[in-house]
Amino acid sequence: MAFPRFEILVICVLSLFFVLAHSKTLKRDVKALNEIKASLGWRVVYSWVGDDPCGDGDLPPWYGVTCSTQGDYRVVTELEVYAVSIVGPFPIAVTNLLDLTRLDLHNNKLTGPIPPQVGRLKRLKVLNLRWNKLQDVIPPEIGELKRLTHLYLSFNSFKGEIPKELAALPELRYLYLQENRLIGRIPAELGTLQNLRHLDVGNNHLVGTIRELIRFDGSFPSLRNLYLNNNYLSGGVPAQLSNLSSLEIVYLSYNKLIGNIPFAISHIPKLTFLYLDHNQFTGRIPDAFYKHPFLKEMYIEGNMFKQGTKPIGTHIVLEVSDSDFVV
Repeated sequence: MAFPRFEILVICVLSLFFVLAHSKTLKRDVKALNEIKASLGWRVVYSWVGDDPCGDGDLPPWYGVTCSTQGDYRVVTELEVYAVSIVGPFPIAVTNLLDLTRLDLHNNKLTGPIPPQVGRLKRLKVLNLRWNKLQDVIPPEIGELKRLTHLYLSFNSFKGEIPKELAALPELRYLYLQENRLIGRIPAELGTLQNLRHLDVGNNHLVGTIRELIRFDGSFPSLRNLYLNNNYLSGGVPAQLSNLSSLEIVYLSYNKLIGNIPFAISHIPKLTFLYLDHNQFTGRIPDAFYKHPFLKEMYIEGNMFKQGTKPIGTHIVLEVSDSDFVV
């Protein structure tokens, strides 16, 4: 006799709970989480109770730990332990959690470098380490994380150049590197990232020109938000920037940019925020900018535009909330 759909659903759910209840967590992951537990601050440790990070009997999974079943075992797929004042070096045992898809340790007090072993986390999609005190160079091994879609390394003390290896991340959509101590040129190879929507390298010590950044044909085909502010970029704004037809925010404030603003930039269809302030621009802003149907803000203070050149809108500080990029 056939079972009603509702009964089939109940049987499936009960079977899933049975599997989860009787699956053992992979020893590799148990060992790694216990090593991490030994290195973390008390605010996390006090809630990490029991021997099994994925839960054991009546005990729930450890705070911030998400597991899933693979065959006869449970594995750790997400580790989210943020804003709990973790102090000390990046816990290298994290790199033994080979099934991680999300690693979020943001807003803590982690110090030292990101270990090169981070390249072992081949399934990682989200890496969020912003608002820490991490130092040294950004490891090129991050370029081995081929499934990565979100990379947040902002508000740390990284130094050295932006590794070209980041251009080897075919799924990358959001790249946040602002508020560090990065030097050198922004790799033009980043323009080959077909899915990149948001690039923020503001507030570093970067040099070079915008022309160099977009020198490859078809650069940044999906880019919506380009933040280059508060660096040492020189040269002019090339007309070829208009080829980045998906742009909505262009933030060039506080650089050493010179010359006129090309008429072609006004042809970017959905350009909404254009920040040109505190550079060395000259001439006039073409009338087409003032007739643009989407342009809400164009800030021009601190340049050498001809008298009578006016801004558009009232300048605001652009802030993007975490909720805008929930995945």
